[in-house]
Amino acid sequence: MIFDLFKTRKNNRQIVDRQYALLTQAARLPQFYLSLDVPDTVMGRFEMLSLVMILYLRRTTKSQTSGQEVAQEIIDAFFQDIDHSIRELGIGDQSVPKRMKKLAGMFYGRLEAYGQALDQKDDQGLAAALKRNIHPETADAADMIELARWALLTETELINTPEDVVVTGSVVLLSPEEQGQQ
Repeated sequence: MIFDLFKTRKNNRQIVDRQYALLTQAARLPQFYLSLDVPDTVMGRFEMLSLVMILYLRRTTKSQTSGQEVAQEIIDAFFQDIDHSIRELGIGDQSVPKRMKKLAGMFYGRLEAYGQALDQKDDQGLAAALKRNIHPETADAADMIELARWALLTETELINTPEDVVVTGSVVLLSPEEQGQQ
């Protein structure tokens, strides 16, 4: 009986790997960094990957159990990837847990802030929240409005994504270029 739990997770590995690759690929699209004012820095990439993960998580909360299990494994992979990246940047083993705790807190804070604006379909509120996290040094949130609109449109697309696409790890997010075509 207990071994069935491990078997299920092992069978999910391909699905999780495929979906995580699609999500990270979406977060790394050059248009975000060239056209939508996301800085191409370690923290800028963390912000984009966090936004993508938040959009994906919000979709999977409406999924069946299998979709939610895959989502949990993807979030686990996200934090393992962050841990690995921190270590690659040369952060000592003693400091990694402290930094991971801080980054996890940042992620879940964003989940709450972005979630409120997404729930209300509030592009201005989402732009302001994105600005606070991506460009805390600038006073005007207008530079994040297109990113906020992309996120709102992407969430709508995700809501309409069939469940079989979610559970097979085949969710593909809109690119900013595709947003302009809709």
